[in-house]
Amino acid sequence: METTEANPQESQSFYDRPNVTVQDIPIGPGVPFGFEQISNTKIGIGGVYGTWGHSYDNTTLPGFVEGRLDEELSANERLNLAELGFTHRQHLPNLNDEEHLELELQVGAKLLRLAALANGWQPADVQAVLIGSSGPASDDYTERISRAAGIPDSALKVSIHKACDGSVAGLNLAMNPNLPLGREEPGSLAEQLLGKKVLVGGIEGLSRFTRFSRDKNALQLFGNGAGIIGVVPGESMQFLAGGSQEVFDSEGVLEVHMYYPHSRKRIEGQSMIEVSKAGPNHLRFAGLMHEPEDDAPVVMAGPMGMVKLFVRSGVEAVREVYGAYLRRMEELGIPGKEIAVAIVHHANYKINQLKEKHLLREGIQIPMPWLIKDFGNVSAASNMIAFLRRLSSMLPGEHVLMDGFGAGTYYDVLAFRLGG
Repeated sequence: METTEANPQESQSFYDRPNVTVQDIPIGPGVPFGFEQISNTKIGIGGVYGTWGHSYDNTTLPGFVEGRLDEELSANERLNLAELGFTHRQHLPNLNDEEHLELELQVGAKLLRLAALANGWQPADVQAVLIGSSGPASDDYTERISRAAGIPDSALKVSIHKACDGSVAGLNLAMNPNLPLGREEPGSLAEQLLGKKVLVGGIEGLSRFTRFSRDKNALQLFGNGAGIIGVVPGESMQFLAGGSQEVFDSEGVLEVHMYYPHSRKRIEGQSMIEVSKAGPNHLRFAGLMHEPEDDAPVVMAGPMGMVKLFVRSGVEAVREVYGAYLRRMEELGIPGKEIAVAIVHHANYKINQLKEKHLLREGIQIPMPWLIKDFGNVSAASNMIAFLRRLSSMLPGEHVLMDGFGAGTYYDVLAFRLGG
């Protein structure tokens, strides 16, 4: 079994990695933007991932956080970030709201265009864009970056706001024919997108999102990041099994302020996802959160509280989908066909390590590698970044499990066969 690994030693900044292109975006004092394109032509999937802002390692990050808070961190307030699997994360200089919006619009448009090209497509070929974002820079963000990238207005746009689960929720919507659009919508997105050229990913400007936070854990853990892949459902990825769960964090272990339209009403027994039409070809899937009372962007419990929150429900979500996967293998006449790798949200190393341990106790033995230590927790972007970092070594016909979870509330897990 390939076990999850995290190297506690300091690694190089993402910007210094081979094959990473670094540009300067002339906003404010200038903002570095780095990206890497990945393509695996054998299975027909490509994409791009990257980050923006100045890179801070575990030595220089406390000084940045203290500058944001205008107070010193005590010894027991400094997280052991290497132990949690992280060595770097990227943060922005002081910008005003207009500059933050312009920066993320430029970054998002560049990423969509680069992701299309990594698949051998032109932006005009793209037929759907599904973007997960915890706190979008604007309500019409997905539409605006798609238009700026040259993607046709007629292409379907889907914005998913389910915290760190956003990109996997988007992939599940695009692939899983058993997921309904909503209570009042017939059919599924997967039925509509079968055989089409689709971009799916997460774009998380968390340095903007957390800049008003007083939560010292959040300021040390989160950073900027994005990952977008191109898929043709039914061809380059073939759905095998999947599920979606909601478990409201009634204790508020992780509280997140909603920066997107939602009714804000929780109705017992009904989904907390509100599906709405945000434009002629734009759908929004917006999730209710346990919000902080002081209207802060994010308030977190300590690392152990987070581990307990995510592991309990996360193991259950994986267990259910893995059981459905085994039944599907029986139906297909290939019992014993193993999952080659699980791409798990990188909330922190201890969460993934403990999930792997609990699953192993139940006889579920899936490699869950730790892959993105140079980003920090980048919410909905992390699954796609991790997938792209693994993509070059993936083989046609392999089965992959994608495991997303967000804010202790939303869980999406799906298994798929790689094409080729």
